[in-house]
Amino acid sequence: PHPYYWVSQDTGITVSDLTMEIIRYRLIGPLSHCVLGDVLKAAPVHLELEAVEAGPHQWWTEHCRSPDALARHHQQETIFHLLQGIASPAELPAGTVLGLTVGDPRLNLPRKRTKAVPDLENYSDEEKIKQLILEGLPVECAWSSIWNQSVRQSVTDSKISEQEINRMRSELLVPGSRLDLGTQESKIPMLLIQQPGKVTGECSGWGSGWDICFPKGWGMAFWIPLIYRGARAGGLQQGLQHSQYMGVPHIVSDFPDCPAGAQMAKDLETHLLDKYKRRPPAKRANYVKHGTLAPFLSPWKQLTQDWEERYKDLRHGILPAADASDICENQIQISNSLNFTVAVSASTEMGSPGKSMVEMKESTVSQDAIGNGEQIQDIHIEEEIKSNNFCVIRSRKFLKLLSAWCRPSTGRGRREYYSSQMVQPEMSTGAISPLLSHYPRALVWIRLSLLRKGNPELHAMICIPTEEDLFQLKKDQLYCGPQEPKHKDIFKCKLVKLKKNKKKKNKTEGVESDVSGTLQGPATRTEHKDLILGLWSGPLPNMTSHCSRVLLGFATHGDFSLATGCGEALGFVSLTGLLHMLASQPADKRGLILVRNPASLQYRFGRLTIDV
Repeated sequence: PHPYYWVSQDTGITVSDLTMEIIRYRLIGPLSHCVLGDVLKAAPVHLELEAVEAGPHQWWTEHCRSPDALARHHQQETIFHLLQGIASPAELPAGTVLGLTVGDPRLNLPRKRTKAVPDLENYSDEEKIKQLILEGLPVECAWSSIWNQSVRQSVTDSKISEQEINRMRSELLVPGSRLDLGTQESKIPMLLIQQPGKVTGECSGWGSGWDICFPKGWGMAFWIPLIYRGARAGGLQQGLQHSQYMGVPHIVSDFPDCPAGAQMAKDLETHLLDKYKRRPPAKRANYVKHGTLAPFLSPWKQLTQDWEERYKDLRHGILPAADASDICENQIQISNSLNFTVAVSASTEMGSPGKSMVEMKESTVSQDAIGNGEQIQDIHIEEEIKSNNFCVIRSRKFLKLLSAWCRPSTGRGRREYYSSQMVQPEMSTGAISPLLSHYPRALVWIRLSLLRKGNPELHAMICIPTEEDLFQLKKDQLYCGPQEPKHKDIFKCKLVKLKKNKKKKNKTEGVESDVSGTLQGPATRTEHKDLILGLWSGPLPNMTSHCSRVLLGFATHGDFSLATGCGEALGFVSLTGLLHMLASQPADKRGLILVRNPASLQYRFGRLTIDV
């Protein structure tokens, strides 16, 4: 019996957890074909005379006695041989599954480490390979004995130890030759699952490969042959980089609207805060002076709330009152975003976000204003979004619309592929209103790449450029970007006063004032503990207008991408802020944003894209 299983009372179907029963390795890259072809060899078929000597592999002997199972095994072996004639796994249909029974991979181990190289000349059957690419694998080829518990247990128990294999190798007449165990060789059932890699945006198919699944107890027996054939081991950090290069969300850090993502963000904030406290004040960044309110955590909830409050009165054409720290209100002109203002008014009438709960059900949104006369129907949103929370847009219909708006109408930023596939819809009131009404506080997953030098970091701020910034970039293509004015540390004086008061109290404190000092001491110590030099203390102010450039969102991952040759980042932006930015930017400059790292005052120009 499995340790964990679930039984449906209606259908009687049992779902078992095989986490501790099956091992999975993932091979990434175009050479994964060649590595698997050199490591895996199909298991030999037992003849009738050899069946008597099968020994511990009785399950394979019975399997070979069935004509249907034997024919299926030969078909799987033939297809696996044809797969080695394909240049990359990305050429196969996404999610292709191939079941296979292989021999002991330790017997195919080379004497020294080699690199698997494709040799497509040996596979001259191009017609079958083309048919395999177009039609995919037959359904019966996905069958495997790995789902049989007795077979898995038998394969694990009958494994020959490394010591025994080394002893038999030492007795070979020709040293270095292949060890032939005959019927005593282990037969391992396994699954090959194709990973399509990147399926959206440019460089489609990047990061494709194979997942191999086999019974427990055989992990190192497959690991060493894979390494000896040129595979390189990668850990959690390499997996995170791979997700960044592909431009896909990483589980679970890139899902802030789920409990697991929120808990991981809190754990990361605690780790970064402890690391920050361990350094002396002179050796760490003062984030208050840099204008960074949250350097260790991305406050998505407050970001969406600030954007909602910022444009709550836009239907009247009035901006909220500027705070003392608001520097950018005079630099941003809202007169160009007339469509956005009207759309906010229309969305407020269609569905007010001030209700206790906004229920998302099936609806039909008219898209006559887009220009093609099509309609977006059957919008299914399973969760109900509370008015004091946020959500992440995952509707492909809305994301395709936003992706088209983020591309410039002219210039090098517009790709010919998209221009040939579809006509870019215009940003109008009828197109923006459904988005704002259905998603009052929403985030959009985006990918951005820097135009010039610079590497975005974790929690980097994504901001809206002003008209002066775009003018300077148009005037000078080498213009790196504006700089944020240095902010005043308003908490430093409080911290200095608290330290002076503490010293005075320790000097003048006598025996008679012990009681009063005991009553006032905990409050003073608590207030002193909350203050950390270089970090914002207390409730955060309005995040969108705290710096000289309006804040749009944050980056969840960022680094120099070896796949594109420039600095890239992945993150989330506010939907309301994104629509405002796109409506106020010129047609040929749409999608241009500013990126600033938490410990830097320098803004860098980048281009925002939404891959669908």
